[in-house]
Amino acid sequence: MTMRTAIFGLLLAALLIPAAAHAGKPPTENGVTVIHLDEYNGYFAAEDTLGGLEPGRYKFVVTNKAGKVVGFQVQHMATHDTLTKFPLEPGQTKSATVRVTEAGVRYRCPINPTPWYNLDNISSD
Repeated sequence: MTMRTAIFGLLLAALLIPAAAHAGKPPTENGVTVIHLDEYNGYFAAEDTLGGLEPGRYKFVVTNKAGKVVGFQVQHMATHDTLTKFPLEPGQTKSATVRVTEAGVRYRCPINPTPWYNLDNISSD
């Protein structure tokens, strides 16, 4: 291994490790797990890893980064009952708290069409 390759490897590791260390389970505050989502044109980005979630109360904090009016909708995974739904103006952040069961939930934007994002990995294990 050359010195240049070793330095490149160290620099690459220094850039990637902090990003990977930041991704983790969403924080829980007063018994409510907080999920931060940014909505762009046609997709959502989550700050935290949304795997391994447990049943409970979840607060979805959504920020509109699409530059136009968008919306946010959460449905119960099995029944498709809407648990919350609201519009967001450009740059606006809104939140809503819902109860999530082992059946899970799914979310999307009904105004700026996005695919459904399924949170069906809810387990009390």
